[in-house]
Amino acid sequence: MNHQDVPPKPSSPPTAGLPRVPAPAARPVLHPHMQPQDGAAPRSGWVRRRTLWIAFFVAVLLAVIGSLVWLALWLNSNPDSSTSRGQVPGELETTVTPPATPPPLPREGVQPADYALGDCFKDFDPESLSSTVVPCDAGHSAQLVALFRYPERGSYPGAEALKAKALEACQAARLGPAANDYDLNFERSFPSTTSWESGDRRVDCYVTAPGGNVINASVLP
Repeated sequence: MNHQDVPPKPSSPPTAGLPRVPAPAARPVLHPHMQPQDGAAPRSGWVRRRTLWIAFFVAVLLAVIGSLVWLALWLNSNPDSSTSRGQVPGELETTVTPPATPPPLPREGVQPADYALGDCFKDFDPESLSSTVVPCDAGHSAQLVALFRYPERGSYPGAEALKAKALEACQAARLGPAANDYDLNFERSFPSTTSWESGDRRVDCYVTAPGGNVINASVLP
């Protein structure tokens, strides 16, 4: 029997001249209920936070709208709420509506509660319990040019508040050309606690002449 020479079996497959192909990355085998972990928060969590923020802002917006609606309803149901903001209810008078103190004049012993806008007074004393009302074309020392009437109901505002209101009345007074012919001052008069309790609800503003009964005309328009 003839034996042919058989080359020995190589110990490993030949690799010379073959390209190197990297092996595919191993894929983990996951349980059916597991999710892959890549280090980032799942999108579903971000969506939930966004939904919560939106719900929060909606709740705040609804609360603000509800507060505004409630405030509007409250203001409409309280028409006198302007008083709490510093506006005093009452009536300011700066225009004479005839008649003032009716003739015949002069009239002595007229009490302050009966003074009428436009009245002219001889020998005027604002603290006196009565005055003499004269025609404005006769010599006089004062004229009532503005007044403010408080409502009949209400507690005594206090002297400072009454002084301030009388000053407002003087500032609102409208004087005519005749006022430029005299040296005049403004003088205020307001009720005491006693006269307030008896029904006196007005503060008065007068123009007065320091020289006495030297005015011979009405200083109102």
